[in-house]
Amino acid sequence: MKTYLGDRTIDGVAVTVDGAPLAPHNELKNYAGADFEWSYEGEAPSQLAFALLYDHLGEARRAEALTDRFMRDIVANFGNEWEMTSADIDRVLSGYGAAAA
Repeated sequence: MKTYLGDRTIDGVAVTVDGAPLAPHNELKNYAGADFEWSYEGEAPSQLAFALLYDHLGEARRAEALTDRFMRDIVANFGNEWEMTSADIDRVLSGYGAAAA
């Protein structure tokens, strides 16, 4: 199971997956370049949502289809520091039903 962590530091935001930096995968879908953000709805939170979903699912098309809803439901509601596991993502996606399949 993967663990995703986000933190706001004096140097900006940091997002990791199992201790390594999470790649933005902006070469697959570019909402905000390599910029990640959270706690609001927008382009940088969409980039984070896509990166989390792509890392978890391994499918760009499926991750892109789920990005907007996942950004609004989850990423826009993260606090300054957050943690999410792959099991947490699975629970969110199972709540989306057929749309997540």
